[in-house]
Amino acid sequence: MKKPQSIHSILEKTLKGLNMDVPLKTHSIWSAWKEIVGESVSLHAQPRSVRNRILFIEVSHSTWIQQLQFLKTTLLEKINSFLGESLIEDIRFRIGKIPEPMRPLPEVNRWKDERLDKRVTDQIENLLERMDHPEMKRGLREVLTRSAKLERSRKKSR
Repeated sequence: MKKPQSIHSILEKTLKGLNMDVPLKTHSIWSAWKEIVGESVSLHAQPRSVRNRILFIEVSHSTWIQQLQFLKTTLLEKINSFLGESLIEDIRFRIGKIPEPMRPLPEVNRWKDERLDKRVTDQIENLLERMDHPEMKRGLREVLTRSAKLERSRKKSR
């Protein structure tokens, strides 16, 4: 009997087959931009699109374009290092509007403070015990835990 494939490997093959693996990986730059380039650069430069392995970045002022041109090689290295492979071959800068950084909202998600009883945590662990991929297991554990906390909080508020 053939060993079943992991969800991770099935998704990976499917995305590659649909030629979607590169666009999905490159768009992960948006969520990690501040960590990749640092806070000072992220306040004045934001990624806008990726086409033909070229990352287009909007910059707040021409002086920032000039400064970032000097850092282009370093930025390419940091971005591709984050991606785990050389998916971006060039960067192009243009002046654009950079939105103000979002201020964190006051904490209104009281469900995050919910405590789960041992029965629920054991159920989650039982669901995850056969998974081999540690990163996927960790992510799914987080989703299931948050979902259980949210559900418990909703039941309390009724």
